[in-house]
Amino acid sequence: MTLLINEIFYSIQGESLYNGLPCVFVRLTGCNLRCTYCDTRYAYEEGVEIKLAKILQKVATYDCPLVEITGGEPLLQDNTPVLISKLLEKGYEVMMETNGTFDISMVDKRCIKIVDIKCPTSGESDKNDLKNLKRLNQKDQVKFVIGSREDYEYAKNITKLIPPEFPEKNILFSPVFGEIACAKLAKWILEDNLNIRLHLQIHKIIWPDEQRC
Repeated sequence: MTLLINEIFYSIQGESLYNGLPCVFVRLTGCNLRCTYCDTRYAYEEGVEIKLAKILQKVATYDCPLVEITGGEPLLQDNTPVLISKLLEKGYEVMMETNGTFDISMVDKRCIKIVDIKCPTSGESDKNDLKNLKRLNQKDQVKFVIGSREDYEYAKNITKLIPPEFPEKNILFSPVFGEIACAKLAKWILEDNLNIRLHLQIHKIIWPDEQRC
């Protein structure tokens, strides 16, 4: 069993409630979307077929308990749920970042799903599978990447579709890096008294000039 892997690396987690923690990233090749602000275009095509056992061996070399499966879009590959389950069986805390266009219920419920709901600025908001909002676990997270006031209003409306029992602190509004000031987004959130989390990509603050971090 193999997966098409773009890269496996060790860095600081920067795009979730776990931001700031050391994390091993397994970036899978391929994505079904082409967001206007995508910062991992190199993962669209670049990759090498690697056996599942070799992936697990590589992850183990970093001696880190936290692993994130990302892309591209991880669920584009049929064997991704198997990789996630194998990592969980080995005792890792596993996260998966997904663009939300595939059914997240195919993934082990122990995995923390970070569901990125696409806003209009992405050019892909019509691809969202909003049924995923009903498939969330209490430890999952919903992220909106916001590049304009239109995006902000769109995100506000989508949050109303999230089941009320889902923790509001697990809803993240993140500015498109370099496109909208975080202070402006913060101002909108405060003006509307939203009980959601302003989220910044701290890896880009730490390493602003790095393409891959």
